[in-house]
This record gives sequence, structure tokens and C-alpha cells, in this order.
Amino acid sequence: MAFRIITADERLSAAENKTSLAIFGPPGVGKTTLLKTLPAEEAVCLDLEAGMKSVQDWRGDSIPVRSFTDFRDLAVLIGGHDPAQHPQSWYGAEYHAWLQQQYLGTGIEDFLARKRIVFVDSITDLTRQAMAYARQQPEAFSERTGKPDVRGAYGLLGREVIQALKHLQHARGKTVIFVGVLEKVTDEFGATTWQPQMEGTKAGRELPGIVDQVVSMQLFGRNAKGDWTLDETSAERRLVCRSGNPWGLPAKDRSGRLDVTEPPDLGALIAKIDGRAPAHPATPS
Repeated sequence: MAFRIITADERLSAAENKTSLAIFGPPGVGKTTLLKTLPAEEAVCLDLEAGMKSVQDWRGDSIPVRSFTDFRDLAVLIGGHDPAQHPQSWYGAEYHAWLQQQYLGTGIEDFLARKRIVFVDSITDLTRQAMAYARQQPEAFSERTGKPDVRGAYGLLGREVIQALKHLQHARGKTVIFVGVLEKVTDEFGATTWQPQMEGTKAGRELPGIVDQVVSMQLFGRNAKGDWTLDETSAERRLVCRSGNPWGLPAKDRSGRLDVTEPPDLGALIAKIDGRAPAHPATPS
């Protein structure tokens, strides 16, 4: 095996050209409309929830995805094969070559190669499609009785989703944005937390460790001091970008360049993460 040395200049150049984000928000907050803040000619939306109505005036391209196997094939076409996988596995060299042959002459590979930004809408629906897929696999049935085994299905769901997300996250030169539903959960003691809505727990637990940035989109108002306050009745949208925020919303800023909240503009946010926009001192809210 030949090792390749990447210089600091190469590494910095790659950092400016790709990142990975997970954006969560409650239903109806306008997560899909964030597409309008991205350069239409450079972005493609992988539409898993048939939810393009809110962005019908966006001039970018989209690909409807109706099953997990279709999503997995797109991930392989976008990211190429994984040299760590067995050649005949879903992400191996032989399956990648077979896919290329299947789509030869369609232009799909050239189309995907031209797109610098991949917007996955939504990861919540991806886990639902993956669960439908997992329930049909041998692992979802008991070897002893032949009856459905829910634990086996959930285990397969978690492995498949995480592998697909990791494969996309490793795609060279691609900024990948995963969008998902954020739900408010109140426990038996009345304590409220915000959690990503997904089938199973493995994907939701591991996703923050896979992506560079975790962002929550919420509605905010201003208090008497002019500080941002969580207000689900307001029409003002903000992106919460840092962990330990006052509202307990899921967030992580690996770049260290973002404020606690940022305007709902993904183009500007990515430029700031990559260091292509001037950062200003962090504000308390």
C-alpha cells in the first residue's frame, strides 16, 4: 500500500472546499428553504420526503429518492468506492464499477461530479426508508423461529444508515448537509429536551461524531435587553451553532468560528466555517 503525504497547503485547501453539517429543526420552521441560500448551480438536493413545494422557485437541481437502496447507490456514485471495504460489498470497488456500468450514458456521474454541495432532505426520512429496508432483510428474522426480530431490524438500520452517512461525509470535495426533524421531548418528571427525530437510537447518537458541525434551527424573539430568546410563536429564524447554548439545543462547532446563533443563511455560514468570511467576536446569544 502506498501512503500519500498531504501538505499543510493541500489540507487547508481541502478544508476550504468541503465540510459536513447536520441541521435539525422542528417541522415547519423552514429547514428546506435554506436551499435558497445556497448557490443553485453548485448544489443538488437529495429529496427523500417529496418536500420541494416550499422551494419550487429555487433554480437548483434535485433527485427524488424513494428507497434506502437508491440512496445508498447515490452515496456510492458520489463518494466512489471505499478501499477499506470488501470489493464485493455495497461500498466496494466491484459494486462501484457495476453501478458505473449501469448508469453509463445517463450523465448522472458527470452531473454529480459537478455539484459541490449535497443537501440531504431529510435524514429523518432516510432512517424511515432504511427501517423499511431492514425489515425485509434476513437479519430481521429469527433464525430459530423465522418470525420477525425487531432488535435485528433496528441493529441493521443503525449500521446501514451510519455507513451511508460516513461514506457521503468522506466524499472528496463535497460539502454535505444533512437536514432532520427536531422534536421536543418531555420526560415523566416534566424535564424538556430537544432531540433529533430518527428511527432507532444508533444514528441519532453517532451522527454528531460523524459531521463537522451540528446546527439547530429555531424561532427566536428579543427580550427587553435585546438578547435572543427562544420563542416558538415568533417568525424570526436563527441557527444555533454552539454546544452549551442557553436553550439546550443540539449544536457543535468544530471550526470554532461561529457565534452562538447565526442568521439562517447557509451560504454565509459555510463561508464563515471555511474561513472565507470575516469572523467577528462571539456574542453571548
